[in-house]
Amino acid sequence: MKPVLTQLRPDQQTIARGSAVVKIIACGRRWGKTTLGGVLALAMADHGAEVAWVAPTFANSRPLWRFMEAMLHGHPLVHKVASDRTLRFDGGGRVTIYTGENDVALRGEAFDLCIVDEAARIKEETYTDVIMPTLADRAGRCILISTPKGHNWFWKEFNRGLENSDFYYSYTAPSSANPLDNIKRASELAKAQVSERTYRQEWLAEFVEDGGGVFRGVDKCVKEYSKDPDRSKTYVIGVDWGRTNDATVFVVFCIEDKQVVMVERLLDVAYAPQLYALMQLYNIYRPYVILAEQNSMGAPLVEALQQKELPVQGFTTTVHTKASLIDMLALGIERGDIGLIDDHHLLMELKAYEADRTPTGLLRYGAPPGMHDDCVIACALAYRAGTYNVPTILFEA
Repeated sequence: MKPVLTQLRPDQQTIARGSAVVKIIACGRRWGKTTLGGVLALAMADHGAEVAWVAPTFANSRPLWRFMEAMLHGHPLVHKVASDRTLRFDGGGRVTIYTGENDVALRGEAFDLCIVDEAARIKEETYTDVIMPTLADRAGRCILISTPKGHNWFWKEFNRGLENSDFYYSYTAPSSANPLDNIKRASELAKAQVSERTYRQEWLAEFVEDGGGVFRGVDKCVKEYSKDPDRSKTYVIGVDWGRTNDATVFVVFCIEDKQVVMVERLLDVAYAPQLYALMQLYNIYRPYVILAEQNSMGAPLVEALQQKELPVQGFTTTVHTKASLIDMLALGIERGDIGLIDDHHLLMELKAYEADRTPTGLLRYGAPPGMHDDCVIACALAYRAGTYNVPTILFEA
């Protein structure tokens, strides 16, 4: 088999060859880390090396496995053992995929190279107590590849590589470094689609401090605004349903002024009075649209309102849709494109809101333990409705 190291770009070959024991690559989304790691793993195994690829979860390992299967399809000197995600080379080399969530499988192994994918998402103990000892017998090397995740252990290792150490070396690889035009274009478009915090971390591969929460500049957006309806204005309402532990929140938003008009919060209120309260708001503001969460009990409530011929649209909250919803509100607050009123619960929830990353790499948003995000979700729905559901009449001369 012809060595595949030559398939790497010049800057990737520099990463692959060097002498550092641990190499840390902070990379942006779609930079090409799977290609880099996969080609390097195959090249080393082709030369007889024992190679481990460690992903946070089994799902995270699928792109690499598909990549290596495609690269070696029909190759007579490589034997695939799909049951344990292993490729064995006739020359003695081996590539095996492991997961950080089951690090017991790594114990007792010995590797020439260990590539840790999305390293910032695995536990520090897995890296220090399990992975590093597997490199001792063979004087092996470790490559940590990941999108940053705040100031965690991956950040600390990255900083060690900036200290002119003989054993550590660090690289930064923003998404724009990918030579593909569509990835470069996606990186540029993301500037206008996500918050600054998300863009810096996910696309520029910067280590953004976790402190400070998701929403930046909340106080600067607070304005005095009349709750009285203005018939020359167009309104929308965002709705997040609750019952006992969570509150139901209605947020009224003015499209023309990009302004939150009022926040109504109902806790320990039965569903029938909740519907009545929303209908009262509808009669006052005559909103162009009501965007209401329809998860769980939200679905029958949305249906009940639609049967009363209210302009209600349902919004299903998932990890993906919630991330998009929150990022849009965060961007609006950062840019000062939304006005907020001085409502205690709303401002408190916005300032406390947090972001975490799932094992699959997605950002997961939510309130800190012991707090709620009802006002945040209702506000985000209202802002989305006032941005996406703009009536045509607003654009007429």
